[in-house]
Amino acid sequence: MGLTIGIDVGGTKIAAGVVGTDGQIGARSHRDTPAGSVDETAKAICDAAAELIAGHDIEAIGIGAAGFVSSDRSTVLFAPNLAWRDEPLGARVQETLGLPVVVENDANAAAWGEFAFGAAKDVEHMVCLTVGTGIGGGVVIDGELLRGEHGVAAELGHMRVVPGGHRCGCGARGCWEQYASGNALVREGRAQAESGSLAAAQMLGVCGISDPAELSGPMITKAAAAGDACAIELLDDLGRWVGEGLASIATLFDPSLIVLGGGVSAAGDLVLKPAKRAFERVLPAKQNRPHPGFGLALLGNDAGLIGAADLARRH
Repeated sequence: MGLTIGIDVGGTKIAAGVVGTDGQIGARSHRDTPAGSVDETAKAICDAAAELIAGHDIEAIGIGAAGFVSSDRSTVLFAPNLAWRDEPLGARVQETLGLPVVVENDANAAAWGEFAFGAAKDVEHMVCLTVGTGIGGGVVIDGELLRGEHGVAAELGHMRVVPGGHRCGCGARGCWEQYASGNALVREGRAQAESGSLAAAQMLGVCGISDPAELSGPMITKAAAAGDACAIELLDDLGRWVGEGLASIATLFDPSLIVLGGGVSAAGDLVLKPAKRAFERVLPAKQNRPHPGFGLALLGNDAGLIGAADLARRH
């Protein structure tokens, strides 16, 4: 199969691209996401794809969407930031455009992109953890994407790590993403600043702000890169949470490689090193088992688009 289209549906933007068999993106198109309307969102997806179809010989379309996707890779069962509830998205787009359509969870699509063309292209067993506003993830075992009986496997961010802990957007308490995500990083940074900590006040100064409410994850990362002690400590603590959670993930899936992606991965070794230290410290039976490698994702924001296109090709 030749060219396919990958579409990454976000809460504010729909990004589409023509992807070749080598994983390279040719032409691109974009649309705003009308998140409050099921019909308008489907139309925007079709419009973005149709723009690309007009100039290329396209054989299939892959859509990466945040939320639960059915085992037949067609229906979005639930999306936290869009109006989809049991939405037959694949069938709607296929009917409009006349091409085969595959729908996949966006984190799964990103993981597959890294597996097929990115940091994990030379392994058969991998875990990809995307650490952004929350935590997403994908697992590949024996070269196959793990989807589970109902298509909703590998929701890694909702593994419970603190019984009775912070309330999560999923409704549960103590989910991993409440402690190892961009939101958690910002929450802790603001809490330190609001407590009157002199170190946190200095961090705000490095960030060029005075109001803790203005603090963001990229600001903390930038301050840490500049050597600010408070920001470095915040990222070190985030890395510890990431590493400890990954130790549990490794006992489940025994990957040969763990890939870290998402916005927080922009901090590089400031998160990766403490994550690896924590992982090595708490991994069960660590003296008697092989340890996976760690790496940073290579495809950036294009991973989901590239992965969705390749899944459509293979499907």
